[in-house]
Amino acid sequence: MQATLTQTISFDGVGLHSGAPVRMDVHPAEPGFGVWFKRTDVTDADNMVRAIYSAVGAKPLCSELTNDAGVGVSTVEHIMAALAGCGIHNALVELDGPEVPIMDGCSADFVRAIVETGARKQAARLYAIEVLSPVIVEENGAMAMLTPAGGLEIDFHIEFPDAAIGRQHMALDMRNGTFVRELSDSRTFCRKADIDMMHDNGLALGGTYNNAVVVDGDDVLSPGGLRHADEAVRHKMLDAVGDLALAGAPILGRYTGVKAGHAMTNKLLRKLFANPSSYRMVPCSSEQAARLPGVGVRKADLALVA
Repeated sequence: MQATLTQTISFDGVGLHSGAPVRMDVHPAEPGFGVWFKRTDVTDADNMVRAIYSAVGAKPLCSELTNDAGVGVSTVEHIMAALAGCGIHNALVELDGPEVPIMDGCSADFVRAIVETGARKQAARLYAIEVLSPVIVEENGAMAMLTPAGGLEIDFHIEFPDAAIGRQHMALDMRNGTFVRELSDSRTFCRKADIDMMHDNGLALGGTYNNAVVVDGDDVLSPGGLRHADEAVRHKMLDAVGDLALAGAPILGRYTGVKAGHAMTNKLLRKLFANPSSYRMVPCSSEQAARLPGVGVRKADLALVA
């Protein structure tokens, strides 16, 4: 069965790129609606933007969606991950600006509000995208791949020169609230030199030590240090959950990423859907539905979220 929120949840924050204040309201939606963003500050053009892989552009550092009228919403990956990871299939996300609020750099605030509010089951059959054969994209030493699996699995490898990050690997089956417990509180990360360069060039103006893990060689500069010793790879997995949610339905498959990012995951989805023999849409059986992210999430899981 499909699911939506029991009531509207609201957030106030700033945009990662502009640093400007932004208000976001996530509303329940009818069965089959999917996830859409609505720009309430846009009144002279189509302000509805669908959360779908084919609407993703080439903006660096995040996933940005743009409709045919040129109206866009950026940094959608963390709220998309929260919705998918909590088993919400239908929602209308209203924003009074062009960016989803960055909050503390992860999905924890969104997840907490969704779980505390609760999900409402809807009398509509849930369909999933079953991966039938391997699909792979490679570029400059990075790789992303989808292979058949009974539910959503994420396997991620990263390697950075800074000793505070270094080489990390994690693999998780995303069933039974795994996203909430293991990934939702892991923050985006960057090198101090990179954030200084971005600020000097007018980028990531809303990025601070309080909404990202900033490293400099061996040192973690953000207050309080790391939430997990391997927080960096956990955040890359969080991003992957959000970017894969732009497929438009839950994925039954194993995602493997090696030094992959938003753009590569989007290329992977485009390659998947360009070959109809590599996937099929299937009505979820009770067994398949039980393996989807969000099934089995409990309020008690929030005790493990920073």
